[in-house]
Amino acid sequence: MKTEKQPISLSEGQDIVKEAQRLLASHLASSSRRRFLRNGLTLGGVAMLTGCDLSDNTHVEQALSRISRFNDRVQGWLFNADHLAPVYPESMMTRPFPFNAFYSEDEAPDINGDDYRLEVAGLVLHKQPWTLAQLHQMSQISQVTRHICVEGWSAIGKWGGVPFAEFLKAIGADLNARYIGFKCADDYYTSIDMATALHPQTIMALTYDGQILPRKYGYPMKLRMPTKLGYKNPKHIQVIEVTNTFPGGYWEDQGYNWFGGS
Repeated sequence: MKTEKQPISLSEGQDIVKEAQRLLASHLASSSRRRFLRNGLTLGGVAMLTGCDLSDNTHVEQALSRISRFNDRVQGWLFNADHLAPVYPESMMTRPFPFNAFYSEDEAPDINGDDYRLEVAGLVLHKQPWTLAQLHQMSQISQVTRHICVEGWSAIGKWGGVPFAEFLKAIGADLNARYIGFKCADDYYTSIDMATALHPQTIMALTYDGQILPRKYGYPMKLRMPTKLGYKNPKHIQVIEVTNTFPGGYWEDQGYNWFGGS
């Protein structure tokens, strides 16, 4: 038997429009266009932009998902590989740097560095696993940058490690591939675009504040990207995969924006 659709309420419609405005307007270059969108976008306009019937929750989710994917594309177009995130003096570091994860600090993975092997997969020429010692033997850089959390807080920390672009070249990665996916020891997973992977400030972090990366910050290795929001920076990485198949992510699959630029 066909179930009659329940119309969304006025308040629900207003919430949909606000979310659409937020996702679309945040990356429009022209302030006049942002004002037009903020003042002129209606629920009907959202339906027209997305091609969705907004008479039930399923179609609402589809509409917002399409807008979010549009937002991903816009952020990708705007991303400039030559633009660097701000760097700070060590005197501005946040002490202590906060722990942040979907679990408590005492639940962070306890990994034996001697047994650790970083697996590489997908579109790469050299698929042999990497030991932690091999990673530490590669050329290292350090940076003092700001971690920006989607929850509204930020903190400045000093990270050291291997430029990710150099690692990708070392494993013979296809640098024309679309995505890099990460699987982690804490069951977290995420993925990034190749342009961000090759950005000069994207590093495989092996140290924090000059010391071996602490367990709570992602030992034995995390990806540090000051051009991305915090949830895009995976910790305790076990597998790196170069792929043209969209890998998604732990939070992204629950509705977070995939590109996640800061």
